[in-house]
Amino acid sequence: MIKKILIVDDSPVARKMLKKCIPNQEKYHIIEAVDGKEGVDKFIEFAPELVFLDLTMPVLDGYSALKQIKTIDKNAIIVILTADIQPKSLSLVMACGAYSVLRKPAQFHSINDIIEKADNKLKGITRATDEH
Repeated sequence: MIKKILIVDDSPVARKMLKKCIPNQEKYHIIEAVDGKEGVDKFIEFAPELVFLDLTMPVLDGYSALKQIKTIDKNAIIVILTADIQPKSLSLVMACGAYSVLRKPAQFHSINDIIEKADNKLKGITRATDEH
């Protein structure tokens, strides 16, 4: 079950818009990071079940942050939320282990759908590890 959500975006406006799109946001512990490096650090510190990650950021970009987080936790559920929807960018992030890619600006229905899907995936991972 998703309890913690990490939002990694250098834009305070984008982070605020995304938070407003999260249904029942009061039931989640929402952590924010302003660049990829801080995002990786907060992933290590808080171990969120879901990460929303921008690609174009200072210090450490989203591509590098995605790779680092997937090295830390190969099962991390990372949703790329970006304005860069070029086919090359999309295939690159999917090859690096992104769970999904959503186009900015965040839309309530898309965020709601992805949270539900991620929650179901997480339940499946938990069940699979419980069986061993």
